[in-house]
Amino acid sequence: MPRPSVEAQRRKQILDAACTVIARRGLQELRLLDVAAVAGVSSGTIHYYFDTKKELVNAAFEYNFRHSLERRRWMQDETRPPLELLGEIVESYLPNRGASLRAWKVWAELWAEGIRDPALRQVNEELYGRWRELVQNAIAAAQRAGTARDGDPELLANMLIGMIDGLAMQVLLRAKAMPLEAMREACRTFIDRLIAR
Repeated sequence: MPRPSVEAQRRKQILDAACTVIARRGLQELRLLDVAAVAGVSSGTIHYYFDTKKELVNAAFEYNFRHSLERRRWMQDETRPPLELLGEIVESYLPNRGASLRAWKVWAELWAEGIRDPALRQVNEELYGRWRELVQNAIAAAQRAGTARDGDPELLANMLIGMIDGLAMQVLLRAKAMPLEAMREACRTFIDRLIAR
């Protein structure tokens, strides 16, 4: 089995550090020196891999999306009933701790910056489409299994994803009316009342 390239590992290390800094400080406060310190490399090493801060940021956002999907690769091979899997998908995307919380903070920064940046909109379009597809496929599988109501799985997926995204932003903002448990309950209720048969 071939060993992974040192350059590929170093690039991943830098992108992971960039995501950590974006999640901690926000995109506006991102400094390459901070990324270098978290990655344990020199700022010159960062410039070897990324010509500009913008190039690093765009690559970090793409890395964040891909990493989130990779962490959930098990869902594509899951043998549990599809409606149960849909509940697990929602649970895995709650902004509760660790990698999931960090990913949500990075996504929030991407969406805010993507309003002004066509390249980031393209990253969102490609990778977020895969997230939609995962949810849509779970709903369609539940319909085929007879455990979900009839209806357009794409529409139902968009409704559920819209709810997850909106509520997650409120959780990140620490809205008193939307603690994590309230988000979890709202998503479960949506699945139970509007998707499940």
